[in-house]
Amino acid sequence: MPLIDLENVCKTYDETAVPVEALKSVNLQIEKGEFTSIVGPSGSGKTTLLNMIGGLDQPTSGKVNINEKDISLMKPDQMIDFRLRNIGFVFQAFNLIPVFTAKENVEFIMLLQKVPKDERERRAIELLESVGLKERAENRPSELSGGQQQRVAVARALASHPSFVLADEPTANLDTDSAESLLDLMEKLNKELNMTFIFSTHDAKVIRRAKRVVTLEDGRIKTDIIQNSNVEAT
Repeated sequence: MPLIDLENVCKTYDETAVPVEALKSVNLQIEKGEFTSIVGPSGSGKTTLLNMIGGLDQPTSGKVNINEKDISLMKPDQMIDFRLRNIGFVFQAFNLIPVFTAKENVEFIMLLQKVPKDERERRAIELLESVGLKERAENRPSELSGGQQQRVAVARALASHPSFVLADEPTANLDTDSAESLLDLMEKLNKELNMTFIFSTHDAKVIRRAKRVVTLEDGRIKTDIIQNSNVEAT
């Protein structure tokens, strides 16, 4: 079974007099270990699609299956717990807690999971070492560069042993060198840990690195292509 399986997912927003169909009968399967980019112009539905996969929003109709569980049927408290234990998030704006050190930011998810203190601290240091920031463990976000803050965000995303990581425009606030360095890191984690990464992005650097590119247009999947192959994904 696929790690992620979206079945005829539709999302309509009704806030205005004219309903907006953000997603229209989207079917998408993602296997464990993929390194996939979701792309498309503004308004194409890619952020909505990422929110569906991450359980941040519910479909108007259709199913969102994660690890063979239909998360669209979960109650809010069940969804919060499921996200906490199954999904890692990396955001465009880093979203680190400014008064926490790098280590404390990485620990935070584990604190919510009620992981014992000694284990939290050990894993946080291991994760910071894996992203090349062990020596900056006691620095606060304001003392780190943008690229370093995003690396801390990646370490935090991995802290819960997630099934996959969702990265929403992770390179948008980084210079070219920092972006390439971050992508090197994510590729390394993908290969060494078989960690699944799903990106929503406009960045050509991310798209070029992706092994699979899913293009949305007007709420539908326009193309679904395996990179360096002339064969479309099924």
